[in-house]
Amino acid sequence: MRSGINAFAAAVVGVLVILGTTIFTVDQRQYAIVFQLGEVTRVIDEPGLYFKVPLVQNVRYFDKRILTLDSAEPERFITSEKKNVLVDSFTKWRIIDPKLYYVSVEGDESRAKTRLTQTVNAGLREEFGKRTVHDVVSGERDKIMEQMREKADLDSRKIGVQIVDVRVKRVELPNDVSDSVYRRMDAERKRVANELRSQGAADAEKIRADADKQREVIVAEAYRDAQIMKGEGDAKSAATYARAFEGNPEFYAFYRSLEAYRNSFKGKNDIIVVEPNSDFFKYMKNVGRGGEKAGR
Repeated sequence: MRSGINAFAAAVVGVLVILGTTIFTVDQRQYAIVFQLGEVTRVIDEPGLYFKVPLVQNVRYFDKRILTLDSAEPERFITSEKKNVLVDSFTKWRIIDPKLYYVSVEGDESRAKTRLTQTVNAGLREEFGKRTVHDVVSGERDKIMEQMREKADLDSRKIGVQIVDVRVKRVELPNDVSDSVYRRMDAERKRVANELRSQGAADAEKIRADADKQREVIVAEAYRDAQIMKGEGDAKSAATYARAFEGNPEFYAFYRSLEAYRNSFKGKNDIIVVEPNSDFFKYMKNVGRGGEKAGR
């Protein structure tokens, strides 16, 4: 009885072992290539449960996802101006033909990355050699990356790989070139600043001169208007005096004499020396006589 149980258990284990070497699964993130005695028999690109012949067939898996190829160090390229630039870039790629990928690089990802790196660097060197520093830094950067993706994709499809994107992360000048560029930029900015200051000073002088001119014109016109108004006032005053004199010459003469007396004796200490029979005291004498007549 016990020997029968042991035999059954052994049979079950044997079946499980055979099934374990026969059944395999493919994840949705993977490709699977089934080999028979070293030859590719089929390529599986759909996820699921599959079978193979044990001991005769074997399976290798390849990543179906988008992978990143990032350069460890910036590459040095030369522009059309014969200037060196340091370029840091990365590439997005994926396997689209597992069989061709295996045949071309034996399924070795490091060999595939080496091939892609050479392709991308050659394309970048060619594109940078056609353009100036300004173009590769900002002017035509997007255009360069798109052309690079197209060229690299054409070459990479020969090994069963698709280039999804090529991006330039950073473009820098070497330290020795950067120092000279920064010095030239600093000198250029100082020159522009000095020109702006000179232009500003010239404009300021022009504005001040124009303001002074306008001020002189305004003052002169105001003085002219004041003199005209003063002349008109004097004319009106003279006309008024003339009419008053014509209306009563004696009273007008008397009034003018009173003004002369008031202006001559403004203070208590004012002294005037004239002859007693001077016309200056004409109305004072008459007043005195009139007072005597009134007293009488």
